[in-house]
Amino acid sequence: MTQATEQKNTTQARTFDGVVVSNGMTDTVVVEITRYKKHPKYHKFIKLKNKLKAHDAGNTKNVGDKVTIEEVKPMSKDKNFKVV
Repeated sequence: MTQATEQKNTTQARTFDGVVVSNGMTDTVVVEITRYKKHPKYHKFIKLKNKLKAHDAGNTKNVGDKVTIEEVKPMSKDKNFKVV
């Protein structure tokens, strides 16, 4: 195979910055992501918040810490991210 016919899937994983809001679970933290979206009609910025579960090996993060999370393959039903 030559390099022209060989293709690599090098997709970049999505990353988000957020704040830890809960660390009560083993090896899991809940991270709140805040983003702003412009309203299509009124042109005001609306604050949107999402809470995502992320894997934190060793429970190193505490509530209030700013973290970056990265998308990985699913680890459980609703845990698809890990703390970078």
